[in-house]
Amino acid sequence: MYGSEIWPVTQKNVHTIRVAEMKMLRWMCGITRLDKIRNEYVRGSLAVRDIAEKMQESRLRWYGHVKRKPPDYVGNLALQLSIPGRRGRGRPRKGWDDVVARDMIECEVSEDDVRDRIKWRTKIGKADPTTMWDI
Repeated sequence: MYGSEIWPVTQKNVHTIRVAEMKMLRWMCGITRLDKIRNEYVRGSLAVRDIAEKMQESRLRWYGHVKRKPPDYVGNLALQLSIPGRRGRGRPRKGWDDVVARDMIECEVSEDDVRDRIKWRTKIGKADPTTMWDI
């Protein structure tokens, strides 16, 4: 999870991380795949949210942090960076800004909401297990 805020994460990356997380959660509970216990039950018994949601929340939290900084901050300069020259043939690779734009649509936040920290925090907060299960 460390440094995942800046990955241009793909579905393949998310799947690999989910598999690794479920292996660790099952191992913590002492459950094997042969027990045929669903992932949702394992997550619910441990009160753990999906790691993809945790990654999305941390990515948007970092994005909001950078956008609230002054315009001459190095993070804001890096977000506006454009590389001159021709691109290669074929479909462009997924970039970090594409992933953040998709996350913002999914969380129903906009660029204007960044300045209101309370609104931003409540809208991007998905990884809190107490909101999913009544504990």
